[in-house]
Amino acid sequence: MKPVQEQMPILMQGVEFGDAQTQETMERELQERLAEDRPLRVYCGYDPTSPDLHLGHTITMRKLRQFQDLGHQSIFLIGDFTGLVGDPSDREAARAQQTPEEVEAKAQTYLQQAFKILDSEKTIVRRNSEWLSKLTFVDVIELASHFTVQQFLARENFARRHAKGDPIWIHEFLYALMQGRDAVAMETDVQLGGTDQLFNLLVGRKLQEAFGQRPQICLTFPILVGTDGYLRMSKSTGNYIGIDEPPEEMYGKVMSLPDHAMLDYFTLVTRYQPDQIAAIRAGLADGSLHPRDVKMGLAREIVSIFHAEDAAEQAEEHFRTVFQERDLPPDMPIQVIEGQVNVVDLLSDSGLTSSKGEARRLIQQGGVRLDGEKVESFEQIVEVKQEAVLQVGKRKFLKLVAPSEGEGR
Repeated sequence: MKPVQEQMPILMQGVEFGDAQTQETMERELQERLAEDRPLRVYCGYDPTSPDLHLGHTITMRKLRQFQDLGHQSIFLIGDFTGLVGDPSDREAARAQQTPEEVEAKAQTYLQQAFKILDSEKTIVRRNSEWLSKLTFVDVIELASHFTVQQFLARENFARRHAKGDPIWIHEFLYALMQGRDAVAMETDVQLGGTDQLFNLLVGRKLQEAFGQRPQICLTFPILVGTDGYLRMSKSTGNYIGIDEPPEEMYGKVMSLPDHAMLDYFTLVTRYQPDQIAAIRAGLADGSLHPRDVKMGLAREIVSIFHAEDAAEQAEEHFRTVFQERDLPPDMPIQVIEGQVNVVDLLSDSGLTSSKGEARRLIQQGGVRLDGEKVESFEQIVEVKQEAVLQVGKRKFLKLVAPSEGEGR
């Protein structure tokens, strides 16, 4: 194992608690445990709530990988049991509950995508149904006996809902107990999570002590902002960067980030070491590095993590062609258009938008162009004499050709 003083800067990179005393305690305990010169058991749990992951989900995966690279045991815990309930940590209302079949289908896609970051040969995969499904009602009462209702109501999101008179369901209280029981079942040294998860992580510490175990160290990380630079990254707000997106799309989205968000991305989702990030911070501060060049380096890094180096190079060339040289991409997909087609139907059927509703919204927002001219009406008819270019946003293009132009292509 590497010396503690070499591991600590890497493992504490990006860690944030919002409370100086908690940070001091966790940092001290991590140093003590690393000094034992043994592989630590480190885990993070992931409830399969959607089929696709975005960059925000990968923050803890990146930290698991750093622990792996330093010789520790990284456990990827699939919350196939807790996923039936849904974590209320970041919610102002209860989550819709899922069926076991829905959870399992999403779990498979999570693993496939997670191994773009984690070393599959070194990753221990567990499912918390292994132990949670076997608990009796007596076991649940025993877990609950270690906490008070006041402790749960002190949680920020529960406190707000309670103050407004909004419902807080009993099963939402039980979620933290289930997550805490995970730590007991796996006898973990370290648990990772977002800052909004700290309460659940601390429940794990308390339950481990109650079960005669050494309490785990909790490392929490800030929530990643989306491409707007301010709101939490989320598919519902449309400010996300999906890790399965095409290289050109991913590169372009990173380049749309506001400058102030770049360092957080370097810190939380890249392979950059602390000294490299410090050098970038200093270069931006003294003007020796141009923000555009730094952002292009960030975009290359992120694309290469989830695709490959050559894909990152091609995505950068695509970006230069389309945005810096104000030209059209040479590799636009082609669709043959025969007769007259409504623009909303065309956007949806071609896959440029996920639905007709999204097509209408983008048209209303001025995000759709035909041959460079903004599409103003949902009723606009597209008729192609020879060829035309349909553009959605800044990164999606479709070359439209008449039947005679499409033959032989």
